[in-house]
Amino acid sequence: MRLAAALLVSLVLASVAHAQTGTSPTARGEYLARAGDCVSCHSVAGGRAFAGGLKMGTPVGTITTTNITPDIETGIGTYTLQDFDRAVRQGIAKDGRRLYPAMPYPSYAKLTDADVQSLYDYFMRGVPPVHQANQPSQIPFFLTPRWPLAIWNTLFTGSTGFTPDPQKDAQWNRGAYLVEGLGHCGACHTPRGLAFQERALDPSIDKYLQGAELDAWYAPNLRGDLRTGLGEWSEDDIAAFLKSGHNGKGVVFGSMLDVVNNSTPYLADDDIRAMAIFLKSLPATEQQTKFSYDDAATRALQGSKPQPPGAAVYAGACAACHGIDGKGQPPFMPPLAGNPVVLDADPSSLVNLVLNGAQPIVVKGVPDAYRMPQFRIQLSDEQIAQVLSFVRGAWGNDAGALKADQVKNLRPVTDPSSDRVIILRMR
Repeated sequence: MRLAAALLVSLVLASVAHAQTGTSPTARGEYLARAGDCVSCHSVAGGRAFAGGLKMGTPVGTITTTNITPDIETGIGTYTLQDFDRAVRQGIAKDGRRLYPAMPYPSYAKLTDADVQSLYDYFMRGVPPVHQANQPSQIPFFLTPRWPLAIWNTLFTGSTGFTPDPQKDAQWNRGAYLVEGLGHCGACHTPRGLAFQERALDPSIDKYLQGAELDAWYAPNLRGDLRTGLGEWSEDDIAAFLKSGHNGKGVVFGSMLDVVNNSTPYLADDDIRAMAIFLKSLPATEQQTKFSYDDAATRALQGSKPQPPGAAVYAGACAACHGIDGKGQPPFMPPLAGNPVVLDADPSSLVNLVLNGAQPIVVKGVPDAYRMPQFRIQLSDEQIAQVLSFVRGAWGNDAGALKADQVKNLRPVTDPSSDRVIILRMR
């Protein structure tokens, strides 16, 4: 068993080297930083790469991300490899401060020594130093002591290093390494416990990637559930989504936009495929009936009989893009019939999208021509609840209706999207 595990580790690492053949250690580190999407959290629009300053809302207050350029005074320029390793994989800064787990070190703990070394080489030699002082976080004084995080880490973080599954091949294990580790997908898509810990860090527990509420969005279920997960997505569907932000079944939104705009399209096709293979292998968390299309709502919309509440709003504001038949115009305008986001028990993402629209998808610097517009001004809380109730009940979706209060509660705590194209450059 140990020999098999050792061989798998070698094969996984060999696949990394193959994906980056002929690259220097600094370039390899840049690739890994892309995979970890470091730029999205440690940069702001219009600012210098990795200089920090992004404000992140958390259950304990607003955390401001730090400068991780090699500036000696305000960044990590004095960090040794050991200091860097402790920060990335253990959540402990050079001065001994415990980092808040908004920094996904429970996931980064799985990184190999070689990958940590490459990341260190990149941040020390490939990133220009930026002299920019870190801004204080906005957390109540009684929650600022960091020593409780030592207990939190003991209880809720896993061991250092990635353990491959000897029952799976090297490609599956490579995908698992990227999803569980560098990609830190569980940080958003795994539900949290009472202490705000991820309730699972790998597929050994079925809570892993089951979907979770996040900043007034609902990060979707990435497991094999037929109606509310990826059960109806193929490996090609998943790979296309990671590479471009859309496919024949859905379009990226919410925090995942940062991942598509700044990370996954830059990954090698072999790595994208490995992630798709791993995600597609995750079993469903519950038995669900496969979606079956019903054209009754389409015929009703086309007829002259009285329409159910929300139908008129749908016909006037939504059908031009998503179709009278709810089948959309893929891959840019997603279908609503059978869409897992529509079928999910938590409608937060639907409400947020209708209220605020979506930011532009920007793949390798090129923005998409289409995006969801906002309707927070045009539609009342009652109208949004009615149109979403219509969508969730039409074409065989058979999901629950919404109440106006669900829209009313999200309206003041969310912000309208912008059509501004934001590109966070790493160079």
